[in-house]
Amino acid sequence: MLLSTWATLLFSVAASSAIATRRNFESHDYFALHLDALVSPHAVAQSIGAHLEGPIGQLPDHYTFSAPKERGSAVENALYELRKRRRKRGIQSGSGILWYEKQRLRPRLAKRIPPPPAPRQGPPPPGRPQPDPIAVEALDDIARTLEIQDPIFKDQWHIFNTIQLGHDLNVTGVWLQGITGNGSITSVIDDGLDMYSHDLKDNYFAAGSYDYNDPGPEPRPRLFDDKHGTRCAGEIAAVRNNACGVGMAYDGKVSGIRILSKVISDEDEAAAINYGYQDNQIYSCSWGPPDDGRTMDAPSTLIQRAMVNGVQHGRGGLGSVFVFAAGNGAAAGDNCNFDGYTNSIYSITVGAIDREGNHPYYSEPCSAQLVVTYSSGGSDAIHTTDVGTNKCYIGHGGTSAAGPLVAGTVALALGLRPDLSWRDLQYLCIDAAIPVHLDDGDWQDTKNGKKFSHVYGYGKIDAWRLIEAAKTFESVKPQAWYNSPWLSVQRDIPQGDRGLASSFDVTQEMLTKANLERLEHVTVTMNVNHTRRGDLSVEMRSPHGLISHLSTSRRNDAAQAGYVDWTFMSVVHWGESGAGTWTVIVKDTELNEEKGRFIDWRLNLWGECIDEAKQTLHPYPDEHDDDHETTTGSVATTSVAVGTPPTDVPAIPTDHIDRPVNAKPTPSSSNGTPGLSSTSASAADSSPTASSAPSDSLLPSFFPTFGVSKRTQIWIYGAVALIILFCIGLGAYFFIQRRKRIRNNPRDDYEFEILDTQEDNGGVDGHASGKKAKRRAGELYDAFAGESDDELFSSDGEEETYRDIPDSERGRGEKRAGRMESSGDTGHGP
Repeated sequence: MLLSTWATLLFSVAASSAIATRRNFESHDYFALHLDALVSPHAVAQSIGAHLEGPIGQLPDHYTFSAPKERGSAVENALYELRKRRRKRGIQSGSGILWYEKQRLRPRLAKRIPPPPAPRQGPPPPGRPQPDPIAVEALDDIARTLEIQDPIFKDQWHIFNTIQLGHDLNVTGVWLQGITGNGSITSVIDDGLDMYSHDLKDNYFAAGSYDYNDPGPEPRPRLFDDKHGTRCAGEIAAVRNNACGVGMAYDGKVSGIRILSKVISDEDEAAAINYGYQDNQIYSCSWGPPDDGRTMDAPSTLIQRAMVNGVQHGRGGLGSVFVFAAGNGAAAGDNCNFDGYTNSIYSITVGAIDREGNHPYYSEPCSAQLVVTYSSGGSDAIHTTDVGTNKCYIGHGGTSAAGPLVAGTVALALGLRPDLSWRDLQYLCIDAAIPVHLDDGDWQDTKNGKKFSHVYGYGKIDAWRLIEAAKTFESVKPQAWYNSPWLSVQRDIPQGDRGLASSFDVTQEMLTKANLERLEHVTVTMNVNHTRRGDLSVEMRSPHGLISHLSTSRRNDAAQAGYVDWTFMSVVHWGESGAGTWTVIVKDTELNEEKGRFIDWRLNLWGECIDEAKQTLHPYPDEHDDDHETTTGSVATTSVAVGTPPTDVPAIPTDHIDRPVNAKPTPSSSNGTPGLSSTSASAADSSPTASSAPSDSLLPSFFPTFGVSKRTQIWIYGAVALIILFCIGLGAYFFIQRRKRIRNNPRDDYEFEILDTQEDNGGVDGHASGKKAKRRAGELYDAFAGESDDELFSSDGEEETYRDIPDSERGRGEKRAGRMESSGDTGHGP
């Protein structure tokens, strides 16, 4: 244990010393490698012909290597061959390289700033209502009691709303208890942070800050639009003084990590989200892929590993808390499940409501959204700090502004209870959420006693309720998980009002074996081909009948890529047992010439373990995690009308490697022809002979499949065929050699004699003396002795001419051999 601690400390020191290295992607190629802990990075650098740049942030045993552009392809080929050899053998190669990824500069991540609203239709809105006098008096009392003199404090309606009473974060009662975030540290990963602002400098945490765009210790804003991060930081930890307003955790610390102002590599981002992760407790992230209704993007494997590393090892094992803004693409028909950051199980995903508690035009819905909180929309926005010595801003908005307010609320909880884990805080967010607009959205009663809506998550965050719950909250047991086999569907998707449903039964025995007690997150990884991705939508039904809309159709998404190993996430099923039938329904929502095919899917259940002593940490993700053989499970697939339960039609799980991902569907497919009427589709699907997937047998039906995939059948029957061919070849070889010996072997006359009961009367002392026995002895000798140079010479050592006897002379040659044996001649000559 002591050795491990020292190793971690030394690694952290090495990582800290390497962060300032500037990369030159114009002259060099860079590679991220995961090495065996026992392997020397310097030895690996020498073996692949690259230069060791240093560790990658806080990721254990991950390093960056570089090579000049002219040598980059050679290094990449060497790495590819090593990985291919390791995967082919099914073991780790002797090189010690466990994984690698070439680094590239990629487009800048988008700040979650809302797009302009659509032009207002109809009459102008009524004038702004006036503040309630009693509420104004109460706010004055709070300010006097807490000695808050900040000039815009009383305009910070998200803290205390004197007009729409009750529409605020309900935090002032927490402050009056002395809970103000003292001891908490929140890192704002963004476009910088003005540490010289009077509203932030006293709470600025320099040791947890870094600039990855212009490498250096100060993430100070440099570009004209580097204001986003400072505004977010003000919401969290603006100092209680005489500048602007106050933050949710105004006695907490805030650090800045700058990554949004220039293009960066995955290596930089992975290091950023783990930067200072023993001190930085919360990472506030108000950014992601573009919210344009057509982008579908996720963090790379390296960044996913950094997130896993953060939740497993950050804060001494309690885990980094990642808070992500849900996205501002609702007006463009976007959904936060198309964003690999917001649909991560490691994220608290936060949507927005406006000061009246209404859903604003920009906030994206999805089944991965945990909670909502206040932001811009309607008649106002968030009032906070701005870049400058003493500058304020009153127009901050979008889900960019909602995320930091939840991060500030979490900071209050950690100031009170620093022992809470990252999953404890997700539980607390759900417990503290209050449903809004119960007449608006798709509210469902969940198994944890709460309500859920894809528009509002579990509801709006209430700081008072969260802190009260945190005071007595008992930490949950470690995370466990269950992964189903890959479930083959291989059917065309009907268009219009029908969907293609595939079901899988999870038994209690499976969950017990996986050490999984109750659900938290549910993810579905799937492959669907389509010539227009935006026409697709996917829903999932749990054993308890709860529905998750995993994806929705998007009018702007004309990509022909479909879903390729994409993972959707849902928090709808929090608290369910997980046992029973899970059904995924894929729909092709438009009647047009665009076609789609459901290839396969996999169900992943995540939650609290049964036995803490047995539970291990989840391994780091790998881009080949899904490429392996799977076991057969109970799965059914059918075409169903929307809203009706699926009809069971058997299907067989298949090996994930063999599926034809993104192959366009063929018009001649006999399975589930798009455009069938409800009657014909139902009739076809209810037929006893209907198949949900093509046969997994490569041969006629009388050949056994052994219950395995096509790939395994190839190996089995291929091995049998090779054995048969080998035996045939060996037999042919011995047959030819035998014929040659019969004609040409001089030893036939004098080598071994074998007992022959049919010729006992012709021998002496029971030994056979006939020509047949002698020839058999010679054949046995040569079958075991094989050819030798002696066969090319006569018995007296004189060289003779060697030739095969032609077929036309073969009978004559055998007679001659008989005469030669009678005369004692052992020569080969004619």
